[in-house]
Amino acid sequence: MTDEVKKHLPEPVYDAEPSLKELYYKTWELVDKHVKDIPGMPQNPYMDEAFCETQIWIWDTCFMSLFCKYAPDTFPGVESLHNFYDVMYGTKKLPQVITPENEPAWTGWKPGETATIRIHIADNPPLFAWAEYENALFSGNRDHIRDLLNAGFLQKHYEWLENLKAPFTAEWLLLPTCWIARPNGYSWEGGRSGMDNIPRGRKGSKADSDRPATPDLLWLDALAQQAFSAECIAALFGLIGEPEKAEPWKARSEKKKELLRSWYWDDADAIFLDRLLSSGEFCKVPSIASFWPLTAGAATESQADAMTEKLEDPRYFGGERPFPALARKDPDYVADGGNYWRGSVWLPTAYMTLKGLLRYGKFDIARANAEKLLGHMNRVYRNFEPHTIWECYSPSKDEPAKTVNNQNTVRKDFCGWSALGPISIFIEFILGFHTVDAFRNRVCWKPNRNAKGKSGVKNLRFGNVTTSLIHKNGICTISSDRDYTLEIDGVPHHIHAGTQEIFL
Repeated sequence: MTDEVKKHLPEPVYDAEPSLKELYYKTWELVDKHVKDIPGMPQNPYMDEAFCETQIWIWDTCFMSLFCKYAPDTFPGVESLHNFYDVMYGTKKLPQVITPENEPAWTGWKPGETATIRIHIADNPPLFAWAEYENALFSGNRDHIRDLLNAGFLQKHYEWLENLKAPFTAEWLLLPTCWIARPNGYSWEGGRSGMDNIPRGRKGSKADSDRPATPDLLWLDALAQQAFSAECIAALFGLIGEPEKAEPWKARSEKKKELLRSWYWDDADAIFLDRLLSSGEFCKVPSIASFWPLTAGAATESQADAMTEKLEDPRYFGGERPFPALARKDPDYVADGGNYWRGSVWLPTAYMTLKGLLRYGKFDIARANAEKLLGHMNRVYRNFEPHTIWECYSPSKDEPAKTVNNQNTVRKDFCGWSALGPISIFIEFILGFHTVDAFRNRVCWKPNRNAKGKSGVKNLRFGNVTTSLIHKNGICTISSDRDYTLEIDGVPHHIHAGTQEIFL
């Protein structure tokens, strides 16, 4: 990574564990290698998912935008979404490339062949609106939001999913869709949901295949993600001062949230669960997807409390290495290796869960689990060769996870969405800069008071503000090039251009 790139990045300060800063810069170095420029792509340059040359993924790209927001001039995260918008809902096409040697066989292309890039899955988790909203809070760019909403990309994607009644195929798409809109939710499938071999929907004591098909299942995360999408579309209309257009989206969101908290909540087990379409019974397979209702703001306070207990419970999602994709008590959980989505720790779903905890005011619990998670990643980086960032992590050892066959190690240099850990989770939950809002000219900070020495960040940029915020021994030193409001532990302070100290 060049010095030119480095100067655009926020600089973390964390004397308590300097190696996390090293991991942070190593991660950006890997991210920098995944900025691609392929002639003919609707958006160039764009962020590559670190997986294969001939495919692009919706949910990977959405999650990548959630760390690219920290250096938008250098890393085109949210811009990369146009490679989907302009193909699915516009007139542009994806280009051809020469298939490289390491391309997976399942793409259908042989090395050296001319291949057409395709969208791998069109009914991947619908996270466009969330990605746009989070990035908007950093940029403060109302013109972009106005253009986006006038083009209708977010609204069209929401409506398309609402009206899918049969498998859909297109020349730009590798795999047909499995999403089916139902009266009480949505049918889906493991690969399309992004949780490839998750055993949700099984009817026996254990899954009967490596990739169980689950057409009889209503997926709680699909409903939560649609509710969240509608909420974010409403919020984006609010940011450009069009509340009358926001209201119908708020109503749609609330209707889905009510269905989530009333019909997908299992009182007996105190957890959100999928339901079988045919019988209406709960499918008792607790997975990390059960936290999506918190991220979407659909849970009641008591439901959020119960879900937090599940995160802290080592029989479910807690322990020394938290956030396994499948609850440890589940009969299909694989402790040794993780078997991809049957126990592995994935950074995107961990980040989603942390955001849900934050939404319900559980920052301290989020920070404690973020520290465990980053400790896990850091130990793997230091002690496992090659020293890099991995696609996902073992739930029981300081090692990378294993793929679906639980024999091969998952992909290395995965930055890719795994960069969420050393970048976004580090800044937002360990250093404590959990909310940035350029429209309200505000930063919300929970200083890490237990950390030894200095902690904070330099060169944090949002809107037209560049600021540095450092805490040591109860004193916060803030410098900024413009005025803004800083909330420290919920208490607002006016920050003026220049340097000042706040005593806690």
